[in-house]
Amino acid sequence: MAHLVEVAFKGNRKEFFLWDYPDPPPLNAAVIVDVDRGEDLGRIHALGELAQKRNGGCSHGCGTSLPERKALRLATDKDRALSKDIAALNEEARRKAMERVRANALGMKLSDAEWQWDRKKLTLYFTADKRVDFRNLVRDLAAMFRTRIELKQIGVRDEAKRLDGIGRCGRQYCSASWLPELRPVNLGVAKEQRLSLNPSQISGACGRLMCCLRYEHEFYVQSRKRFPKEGKIVNTSLGEEKIVGIDIFRERLSLRGVEGELRSLTLAEFRDETERAADGSGTVAGVIDDDPHSDHISPEEISPELMYTSEHAIPALRTVVPETPASPPPPAVDTEAANRRRRGRRGGRRGRGSDDGSAGNA
Repeated sequence: MAHLVEVAFKGNRKEFFLWDYPDPPPLNAAVIVDVDRGEDLGRIHALGELAQKRNGGCSHGCGTSLPERKALRLATDKDRALSKDIAALNEEARRKAMERVRANALGMKLSDAEWQWDRKKLTLYFTADKRVDFRNLVRDLAAMFRTRIELKQIGVRDEAKRLDGIGRCGRQYCSASWLPELRPVNLGVAKEQRLSLNPSQISGACGRLMCCLRYEHEFYVQSRKRFPKEGKIVNTSLGEEKIVGIDIFRERLSLRGVEGELRSLTLAEFRDETERAADGSGTVAGVIDDDPHSDHISPEEISPELMYTSEHAIPALRTVVPETPASPPPPAVDTEAANRRRRGRRGGRRGRGSDDGSAGNA
């Protein structure tokens, strides 16, 4: 039965192959594998159960099916010596290809070059902000190197994975060391964890958000489901309060009252207060009325000691609406006398004599 093996190549590139021999190859052993139009040299990265698990979970895996290509044999000393010479040729090919990129005035950056072990193919990896027409470049490179040329556009995260390095944490890049798949990271992940949104503090060497921001994101999402949302208005033993802060590690909430006072409660205390407020046993909206036949209590008679009490039920304060005094009725108006006065004035003008003393004609 063939063994499933994972083989690593230059630039942390990994693929799966079948080993058709009774005994599996040693770990980290150099092997010659069958690739597209030739042979290549790589090293055994995983085998056995680990290879089976990675085959089903890695982005470069085959899932439940087995790969079609095979690992042909173990590499000899001559094969390994030839691969050492190829390492120097890779950098030379990248420099020459970069010169042709500048000559064609293309907006692309060649980050790495990889010769196939049998030198039948040269793969160039580049990054670009937009689509690049490199057909003329491929013809120039094919005429220069006399081999098959393949250009692959990769993202900045894949570039960091290929080139490798040390992160700001002092350890090797996660993408180059163990991370099986480069998942996208957005700014919402940093906001959920209350991290600084300064790009210089949450960005990696590639210029994008660090991959490790996703490691604890699921914990934050599940923990926040136990808390109410910030900014929500809730009813507690002190009345209506607004949630202004949440501490998921200490399991505490910060609340602000109507008057602006701040206080902190544990999650258990908060749930107890909100439950009692919902049942009416902890809601404080007034004072106790011992005499059911007594008059309404004015707000000035409320004792501060009786307010904000949660030991027993407190009936709601009855709102006193002051009665508006009735305005006196308007005085009665003698309409007949008023009409007589108006008619008398008009009649006086009409019956008034002229300057010579004669009476005017009506």
